[in-house]
Amino acid sequence: MQMKLKIPRTQKRISMGSVASLLIASALLSQVLGFLRTKLVNSNFPLIGTHSTDSYFAAFTIPDFFFYTISAGALGVAFMPVLADHLARGDRKKMWELVSSLLNLLSIVMAAVAVIILAFAEPLIRHVVGTGLPPQHVHDAATIMRFLALNPLLFTISGILTATQQSLGRFFFYAIAPLFYNLAIIASIYVFRENIGLVGLGIGALVGAILQLLVVALGTIGSGFHWRPIISWKHQDFKQVLRNLPPRSLDQGIDQLESVVETRFASGLGQGNVSYYNNAYTLQTAPIMLIGTAISTAIFPRLNNRLSHGRPDLFRQDFLRILRLIIWITLPVIVVCFFGRAYLARLIFSRGSTDIANVFGYLTIAIFFRTVYTIISRWFYAQKDTKTPLYVSVFTIALNIVLAYMLTRPGGYGVAGLALAQSIVAAVEVAILCIVMILRDHKLFDLNFISGVFRSLSVTGFSLVAGYITVGLLPLSITDKGVITLGTKLFVIAAVTFLVHVGISSIFKLEEVRPLWSWVKRILYRPIRVEY
Repeated sequence: MQMKLKIPRTQKRISMGSVASLLIASALLSQVLGFLRTKLVNSNFPLIGTHSTDSYFAAFTIPDFFFYTISAGALGVAFMPVLADHLARGDRKKMWELVSSLLNLLSIVMAAVAVIILAFAEPLIRHVVGTGLPPQHVHDAATIMRFLALNPLLFTISGILTATQQSLGRFFFYAIAPLFYNLAIIASIYVFRENIGLVGLGIGALVGAILQLLVVALGTIGSGFHWRPIISWKHQDFKQVLRNLPPRSLDQGIDQLESVVETRFASGLGQGNVSYYNNAYTLQTAPIMLIGTAISTAIFPRLNNRLSHGRPDLFRQDFLRILRLIIWITLPVIVVCFFGRAYLARLIFSRGSTDIANVFGYLTIAIFFRTVYTIISRWFYAQKDTKTPLYVSVFTIALNIVLAYMLTRPGGYGVAGLALAQSIVAAVEVAILCIVMILRDHKLFDLNFISGVFRSLSVTGFSLVAGYITVGLLPLSITDKGVITLGTKLFVIAAVTFLVHVGISSIFKLEEVRPLWSWVKRILYRPIRVEY
């Protein structure tokens, strides 16, 4: 008699490719909803005058700053490597104790943050974020921000739970939860536009954060997690997380400080510039999330496990493979974004699309380096080094502030100067981190890796020509409007660029294209079982 061993659900893991596919698909849907959300905000509320969209975009900067500065550093890179160590030892009891301790501590802190936002919303907008905003815009932004006061707390709880689920190999609820946040804001546009107007979007964001947390909570079912009202200050791993938390949190906070500074500069350049920059930034975020964040999130637990099991050789191998893949995928995306910037800008905002396209054009360089940064930063975080990225970020944010000031002065680049400054800083940050990586591991960027990257860049030359020719054949005219017309032209430009990129990559025999052809062959030639 044979007995089947029942495997607990939390131990059944899908492949990294399947995880990446899930995260990319969900990120794509989330970015589409985010794009739609921004487009609907633009089309339903004015750019200039009373209740300007500048207020909406400015309202999110302070809550996001508090969340990323205090909590976000612990939710993944400072927390997950410690969880991976517990799982490698099979010590689930201590792992759940650690989760409860961190959850309780950060919940208390973020509850205090909510009180600060509620009490000082208007001064924070007037004196920190929107120094150039008119009084009515300041009032609207402060009202929206008060509705967002609880969001850092709700996102913190969601983040700790999803980090735990990822360590256990669960990615589904993490992937779909953000969709509910965007859907709630979209719904609030139609619910409140005829009554309380723009400030109703704050209610939509609050409801969305609650829905996101409820969805994430469903992912804990069957994991064995039981919340306990404790903070284990003497727990060694808890102390380690707390030690790793400040550098990573400050690193995240510095990135958000950059957003605060950019919003402040944009508000001083005249009405509409906050909206122009944030619309372009929305376009920039999409490829970073779709490629860099999705793939890096999928591989991060594996990188942690490689080091937890004492296999630095496999850690290096996996890291270089994913880095090459991200570079190869991102390069044609940059080509499409640059040549299609005017089409994308008109899709997201028909009024002022020229200004958005101009800003986005300068941000395309940042897209490449920010996407690459997502996996490079995890090289450090998997080794529990959160300080090095912090030190580099401190330098780059200082550089960004100086460049932003210089490039936005009268006679300079205007709001586009903010984008140019960000692209320069993104390139500098990646370059410095790569130098540090080489100094620590002389074998990291070997000849095989350098050759592969060089060939990817060579292939991109053909993609660049293909994109340029296609845009010339399908130029953007004054009468081009609507999703169908603009979307069709964008699709053709993207399709031609990617087909050329994949085709030339095959001729050059790049390793990155092999999994794609294997997947196509499985789809086309997989036998179908027919039962008689």
